[in-house]
Amino acid sequence: MDVYEAVTSRRAVRGFTDQPVPREVLERVLSAAAWAPSGSNIQPWNIYVVTGGPLAELKKRAGERLDAGDPWDEAEYEQYPPELKSPYGERRSAFGEQRYGELGVAREDLEARQRAASANWQCFGAPAALFCYIDRGLGPAQWSDAGMYLQTVMLLLRAEGLHSCPQMAWAKFHKSVAEVVSPPDELMLFCGMSIGYEDVTQGGGRTGRAPLDETVRFIDGY
Repeated sequence: MDVYEAVTSRRAVRGFTDQPVPREVLERVLSAAAWAPSGSNIQPWNIYVVTGGPLAELKKRAGERLDAGDPWDEAEYEQYPPELKSPYGERRSAFGEQRYGELGVAREDLEARQRAASANWQCFGAPAALFCYIDRGLGPAQWSDAGMYLQTVMLLLRAEGLHSCPQMAWAKFHKSVAEVVSPPDELMLFCGMSIGYEDVTQGGGRTGRAPLDETVRFIDGY
């Protein structure tokens, strides 16, 4: 698989089989991903990979919290601005319409939307999950570095025939994740990532992208 194919075939998959992901594949991917760029090579990502019994325990804890109606953990960072201005708000709304439309869930059916969202905390059935932490003392540039690292991981997973779904949703249950992975106090959970083989029977299309001339400006002298 070449780089263009990896980029264009990557998407947030929300349905996985239970086929285990070999440890050696994950090690190969994460060893190569370490070459992702970071400012002054500080490599700010701190990664925990969870599979098997520990992942089953985490899913169980998350499920019990959802069933009990427990509130989300106190936010440690702002995922979206309170007022998402144009065109970003429209893009987010379009994603929601597509996502819930594919599931046959109406906008006004809040209970069904909550049930659909709860699949996040079961990793959409994936047998492996990655959790990315960042030191609380680092700043926006280092968060950008972590994003480049995570994109590198996702593209390498495609090269291995695997799919993924990055999930900021896990930050809402960061205390439950910490109970399983035991990170040091100075680390903050940025996101999780479900990893596995796609369950093609569940469908789910790609989200669209803005046209090039909406996001790119060429300033050239040709």
